Amino acid sequence: MSERRLVPPATPVPPGPGMLRKEQSHTGYVTNDLDRAMDVLRERYGLGEFTFIEGPMPQGGTIRVAFAWAGSQIYEIIQASGPDTEFYNDLLPQGEFAVRFHHLGFVIHDAESWRELEAEIAAGRWSIAYSTVTGDFIDAYYVYAPELGHHLEYVWPHEAGLNFYDAVPVN
Repeated sequence: MSERRLVPPATPVPPGPGMLRKEQSHTGYVTNDLDRAMDVLRERYGLGEFTFIEGPMPQGGTIRVAFAWAGSQIYEIIQASGPDTEFYNDLLPQGEFAVRFHHLGFVIHDAESWRELEAEIAAGRWSIAYSTVTGDFIDAYYVYAPELGHHLEYVWPHEAGLNFYDAVPVN
């Protein structure tokens, strides 16, 4: 008897209306100790190499984010500290190390699809919990999915963002 394998449809299902009907591209976690979290993901879960984005946030906090490709997904681990970082830290316990699931991420490839997403967010009265829209790197909207208990992130990488993702290590 031959082994059967799970394979996606021969013709990929195109993104469409519905917040989960976009192209899933990444999974995001939050932590209160990025170096320790990366050690856990290396030693226990097989992610060996990461690339980073880090720097100040608009309201004075700081953020460090590690990225690693594995299979068809990017894994993203976020540590934020200081003012205006509650969005990232609300799920984390106080006083003890933790890594917690934060969001499913979806990629949007063009301006028309981004406008359709914005219209869908407005029509569905989705609340944008956090956004980073600059038009020159990686635009992002996070919406909270209350029935699911986590956020959904939609990213539109521009040329510089695509170059960044191209440089993320493959594990």
